[in-house]
Amino acid sequence: MHVLVTTDTLSGVWTHTRELVAGLVDSGVRVTLVSFGDIPLPAQTSWMENLSGLDYCPTAFRLDWMQEGQTDFRDSASYLAALVKERQPDLLHLNQLCYGSLPVRTPRLVVAHGDLISWWKAVHGSEPKESRWLRWYKLLVTQGLDQATAVVAPSFWMLDTIRSCYTHPKQVAVIYNGRNPVFFNPYVSKNDSVLAVGRLHDASKQLALLTQHAHPVPVCIVDSDGPMAGPGAPISTDVKVQAREACVSLKGMQTEVQLRTLYSRAAIFAATSRYEASGYGTLEAALSRCAIVANDIPHFREIWGDAAIYFRANDADSLAEVIRRLHERRDLCRGYAARAYQRARQCFTAKRMVEEYLRLYRHTLGQEAAAA
Repeated sequence: MHVLVTTDTLSGVWTHTRELVAGLVDSGVRVTLVSFGDIPLPAQTSWMENLSGLDYCPTAFRLDWMQEGQTDFRDSASYLAALVKERQPDLLHLNQLCYGSLPVRTPRLVVAHGDLISWWKAVHGSEPKESRWLRWYKLLVTQGLDQATAVVAPSFWMLDTIRSCYTHPKQVAVIYNGRNPVFFNPYVSKNDSVLAVGRLHDASKQLALLTQHAHPVPVCIVDSDGPMAGPGAPISTDVKVQAREACVSLKGMQTEVQLRTLYSRAAIFAATSRYEASGYGTLEAALSRCAIVANDIPHFREIWGDAAIYFRANDADSLAEVIRRLHERRDLCRGYAARAYQRARQCFTAKRMVEEYLRLYRHTLGQEAAAA
């Protein structure tokens, strides 16, 4: 089987791609990978070095939601169509909704990792202001969903959200995201501390909730957006930190090794997002045996159930109270950490994710062959 996969280098989709592509190649699938956004740094592509069944085509085409993305979409779609004609893959795994309408005969599976309109509604409580660009974007995504052979979402919540914002695709599936547990260390002795990871400039991540109260334990916030920080690199952020009271430290972009160490040492992970599509940061914390303190939103309830402890939606007071309770009751903290770790290992591994995608690929190809 030969699958062409698209990705971007600017978001959690890159993490999804890494797990998926590595698993597909290990399963004997030939993969052509096309990336959009920035050309990745060598540190981002080091995982590809030993994948003999991978053909990687990096591009700098801007994504549909970016400034001037409308112009780049035409060029990127033409590039993809030409590449499909040249490489002749059996199936397209498209991690951008807009390419579901690509004018090719190859079966097209699109994955809904998130979108601009549902993000805006979660952050602002309403749809963005009507404009010519927004009408273009909404039509593009709707056509991509309608014309795709199948649409996958990483949660039932995301699937329902896509349906409510755009359209009801004809064939759908939910495949939860997964990570390889080997990348994380759940056995290191924990510090009594809180870790949060997210894009500081993204209002949906709500990392500032951790800065509104003093906490009885150190809090570390890691910016997951921007270039990797070197020693002493300055951090530019709008998050207000009263260091003497809140004991909050900010860190710039971390290497994989640095981030793995932070996960392994933290007793508590704060999942503060009000809009969460992929949830990879929380999953990585769970695989590191952190207790998950999660914002009470449908995504986290669906993924973590009773394996996380929740604070009232978007409420800094409630978040501070839950952190204080876990600090005072170490047995409770260790219990939630064990629950999160067990659920992650049972439900959200990369192996399980890849196996489910392979089943969907075969089912889709079988349907296409039967209809031919």
